[in-house]
Amino acid sequence: MASPPDTSKASKLERYNSYLRRRVSSAKLIAASSYILFRATLLAALLLIFLFLLHSPPLLFSGSHYYSSPHSNHRSLLSSSSAAWEQDVRRSATPRRADGLSVLVTGAAGFVGTHCSLALKRRGDGVVGVDNFNAYYDPALKRSRQVLLARHGVLVLDADINNVALLAKLFDVVPFSHVLHLAAQAGVRYATRNPQSYVASNVAGLVSLFETAAKHADPQPSIVWASSSSVYGLNTEAPFSELHQTDRPASLYAATKKAGEAIAHTYNHIYGLSITGLRFFTVYGPWGRPDMAYFSFTKSILSGKPITLFRMPDGTAVQRDFTFIEDVVKGCLGALDTAKKSTGVAGGGKKRGPAQLRIYNLGNTSPVPVAKMVSILEDLLRKKAKKNVVTLPQNGDVPFTHANVSLAERDFGYRPTTDLATGLKKFVKWYVEYYGVETTKRINRKRKIAGEEEEEEGAAASA
Repeated sequence: MASPPDTSKASKLERYNSYLRRRVSSAKLIAASSYILFRATLLAALLLIFLFLLHSPPLLFSGSHYYSSPHSNHRSLLSSSSAAWEQDVRRSATPRRADGLSVLVTGAAGFVGTHCSLALKRRGDGVVGVDNFNAYYDPALKRSRQVLLARHGVLVLDADINNVALLAKLFDVVPFSHVLHLAAQAGVRYATRNPQSYVASNVAGLVSLFETAAKHADPQPSIVWASSSSVYGLNTEAPFSELHQTDRPASLYAATKKAGEAIAHTYNHIYGLSITGLRFFTVYGPWGRPDMAYFSFTKSILSGKPITLFRMPDGTAVQRDFTFIEDVVKGCLGALDTAKKSTGVAGGGKKRGPAQLRIYNLGNTSPVPVAKMVSILEDLLRKKAKKNVVTLPQNGDVPFTHANVSLAERDFGYRPTTDLATGLKKFVKWYVEYYGVETTKRINRKRKIAGEEEEEEGAAASA
């Protein structure tokens, strides 16, 4: 009798073939999925790049003014055909006086940047500005400052300090002797809403500038940069001295400025950059910042809207060491003029010796209650403010500031001379002219002129 057929081998073979078919199908599925995932990732990347290019401020120019505008023909500053803008940059950067400085001013369309750029240009120095024209406050005001600077021969490029390629290109085109670094994210309370902007500008932006100056510029420039009186934070000793501790910042803004001072020390120590930091105390004046109290109070008083005044829990007044812009400009120029050369070498090599590292207060030395500032504005505007008085919240503001400027006076003759009433008078004059405000004084003046013209016409008719 024949033995039954051995089906075990056939069964094993069938199972093996089934396994292979599943593996092949799985491999095909994985390959197809990988291909789809790759295409989706590539598409997403291209979409992100498109959105970035669409929304980031381009480095463009129209004629001799480099800016973003939907109504102009533009080219990238970093394009291959860059001879035109390089020529304009060199022209703006060339000093007109013997031994004049060639200064790169960051934040040039800002409040302090505009005034410093004008002062440098007027005395015969070469100036090139950069500004990203962000929307922290009305960019139209910054554009107006840019136009003002252009009329005085100062070129302001529409660019961000985190654009290392552009910074390197600028130092290739012009061997700047100095950098006045004023670009920053300002404001104390805004940090609670947009903290990353402070890190991006005040920390990352500062590092970008120092990196380029230390490793790319040849020769290395001397750098003067804007720190802030906010670094004194919860300090209770007065007046504030550069020798006081600054390790208790009361706001993120103050913390980023304190971090900047530490970063400055590092680049000075390692790369031999000559660095001077300036701690500004509540700067005010014409072409100022709309987010500052004196500016926003002026707008509110004229429009009849209420303003908010702060007081301490014990009822004492909040005080500020208001410093007029013209005094601050003198301090900035004094710091530039006394800055020594950097001691590092291009490429970030070993420095030749210790480099200058300084920090100074630039204030008015005379704290004034904020309520007194409002009273002066009321007199100048001839209109009473509607006031809401509340307790100072713990949102980063400090109860008072008071500058000791003896170091700045000793080293470059800094002496503030403008009292608050005089400075606010100049600010209000600019404000009503810039915004076309019809104050009582201007209305009365127009009526007087109209009356005089009517009298002249009547006299002519009777004659």
